[in-house]
Amino acid sequence: MSSEARRIELKSEKDLQHMRHAGRLAGQVLEKVGEAVRPGIKTKELDRLAEKFIRAAGGIPTFLGYRGYPACLCVSINEEVVHGIPDASRMLREGDIVSVDVGVTLEGFVGDTAATFAVGKVPAESQKLLDVTRECLRKGIEQARVGGRLGDVSHAIQEHAESRGYGVVRDYVGHGIGRQMHEEPVVPNYGSPRTGVRLEAGMTLALEPMITLGHWKVRVLDNGWTVVTQDGKRAGHFEHTVAITSAGPEILTLPH
Repeated sequence: MSSEARRIELKSEKDLQHMRHAGRLAGQVLEKVGEAVRPGIKTKELDRLAEKFIRAAGGIPTFLGYRGYPACLCVSINEEVVHGIPDASRMLREGDIVSVDVGVTLEGFVGDTAATFAVGKVPAESQKLLDVTRECLRKGIEQARVGGRLGDVSHAIQEHAESRGYGVVRDYVGHGIGRQMHEEPVVPNYGSPRTGVRLEAGMTLALEPMITLGHWKVRVLDNGWTVVTQDGKRAGHFEHTVAITSAGPEILTLPH
């Protein structure tokens, strides 16, 4: 057994029940925020909406204060890939795409999920980017099965994106999740099949493809958080928290 595999915490059925509760709440928050996405809304308004919903349900906004992060959501617009900071002066505009990433702690466990939304009517190439990124997540989840390898998940995401001409961000990846937001293993969105840690029942992973219209290279803005594409082209981001079970992959962050 590799040292990485030894560090992966397998969740009990009781743990998974708590993670279902946290994940469902995270999914409900994402759904609620997605319904509020429209031209003219400020990104800070989305953050306030999320915080109110999380706390009313007895949860804790996981991102708020995490390594100094100043908000409950990450709200990333157009060429921003991840970690966009909500701002009272930042307004969504017709034709934008906006990625919303939410983490919720409930009953001692974390649910982490994200989706990229169209703001009004968007260019056809942007809509296709969103569709393909969502499909990449689905392809990765399909490979999250007992007896497979982590590289099978990574490769499925990469192959689907690159075969359609999209870039796959290397610098930011998925991760194990449970009592902490970031646990072992690291889950790249690129890789080779039949490599990496063998997947076992009880593993819980946050799978999150970050796919670009152009090159995969990114940079961080001066605020120290917001990640953007180097070439200024748009990016999509979708994420689910997934449990590997003997019956197959279980998505924990569905809202219902």
